[in-house]
Amino acid sequence: MTEERVWHKSSYSAGGGDCVEVAEGETTLVRDTRNRELGHLAFAPQEWAALLRTLGAR
Repeated sequence: MTEERVWHKSSYSAGGGDCVEVAEGETTLVRDTRNRELGHLAFAPQEWAALLRTLGAR
């Protein structure tokens, strides 16, 4: 069975149209808002947490 995903704009997206959308679940999916048809990246929980820690350190 496929998990139903709800996409939302990431709070890490900057203004000016350079946005990503995120869908949380067993894995976190990330896609480019302007190019949704190109697919998405999938992150395991540990990978997603590491990415957020890295972005927060900037």
